[in-house]
Amino acid sequence: MRDDVFPRPGVSRRRFGAMLVGGVAAAAVTPAIRPAGAASEDVRIADLDWVDAGRDRRVPARLYWPSPGAPAGPVPLIVFSHGLGQSRTGYSYLGRHWAANGYASLHVQHVGSDGTVWAGNPFEVLDRVNLAADEREAIARAADMSFALDRILGRDSAFAAFIDPARIVAAGHSYGANTTLIVGGARVVREGKTIDRRDMRFKAGIVISAPPFYGERDLHAVLTAVTMPTFHVTATADVIALPGRRSPVQDRLDVYEAVGTSRKALAVFQGGSHSIFTDRPLTGGVTLNPQVKQATAEGALAFLDLTFRGDPSPLASWSETWRPLLAVAPTAYPVTGSGRHPSRRDRPRS
Repeated sequence: MRDDVFPRPGVSRRRFGAMLVGGVAAAAVTPAIRPAGAASEDVRIADLDWVDAGRDRRVPARLYWPSPGAPAGPVPLIVFSHGLGQSRTGYSYLGRHWAANGYASLHVQHVGSDGTVWAGNPFEVLDRVNLAADEREAIARAADMSFALDRILGRDSAFAAFIDPARIVAAGHSYGANTTLIVGGARVVREGKTIDRRDMRFKAGIVISAPPFYGERDLHAVLTAVTMPTFHVTATADVIALPGRRSPVQDRLDVYEAVGTSRKALAVFQGGSHSIFTDRPLTGGVTLNPQVKQATAEGALAFLDLTFRGDPSPLASWSETWRPLLAVAPTAYPVTGSGRHPSRRDRPRS
């Protein structure tokens, strides 16, 4: 990988090595930032138990919906894909924060790669991980996302009339970040045929801790067709260690670099861990953990303000606020045109 592949955030392989060394120093300044309390996160939650009859596959989901009493208007929607071994109940801090700030957040559970991976005979966990990570499951996960979107926007949905179809976002952590990129246009070729699960209804992507696409040597060929705006989040200690699989943080940076769009931004936290972005409360450090969670939730919305409103100031303000935690602070891509969507706070009355 070249030393100049991150011209916008100013990241080079040499500088990234310095970031890793500097992780200890960051601990001296991060306590100055205190996460806000969750008292204001007044949201409604609904569990949805869908079945895709065409695939004979269950697609459970949890919907976080903005609280009542806000200005009338359609809300943007984030469809979230969990990591390996997680479920619809995970990443609740994201769903709650996003809904409290005007976004509906639909967390999809992928039954072929959810918590059942860790259940059962411990001597067979490697087999279950391999099955869950198989490309057939990767494709099925993308189909889950599109199916969930079909249902939430369908004629029988009580929510469809209150969702803005022009502001629909795919998001995910780890395996879910791969799923986000697949519905955003990532492509692989098998036996001369291109596998393409792109869903044009998704207008932007939140890509948290993306692993490499295993078995693919040319990331650019896989990701060059991803043209929707993407916000990439990782940390200098974001190492994936699963039975039979290991992925260093450099893979996260390589994915960012290979995504085809120029409308992208990268945030890299100092220290942390791969699972700091899950609901686990202690991983990555008892002080740093809640800070990174809040920063991630806020940063995604700041990026979406840039994407949907053409307003770079929230992302600039976010970068300044959280700079003590950041090894790389995201910068806004150039915005053209004057069309602006309503504020994310313009959400419907109940």
